[in-house]
Amino acid sequence: MDLRLINIGFGNFVSAHRVVAIVSPESAPIRRFIQEARDASRLVDATCGRRTRAVLVTDTERVILSAIQPETIVHRFSQKDATDSGSHSAD
Repeated sequence: MDLRLINIGFGNFVSAHRVVAIVSPESAPIRRFIQEARDASRLVDATCGRRTRAVLVTDTERVILSAIQPETIVHRFSQKDATDSGSHSAD
């Protein structure tokens, strides 16, 4: 299995194959979801004290907060996918 790490800002990385969703923290249901994760000790705050702009949900039920826009993170996932597919040569 290939371990791919995606930069989510400020020197923090997340394993690409573990991420299930990337959402904006603006809605009330997502805010409640974040609070529930905090209460259950499943929250990882990777914002370095900055405003939360993206919430990443993993398949291990961890919730990761990032100060990077969701679109930027998705672009980094896509960019990594393009690099990976381009690096394989046909035998």
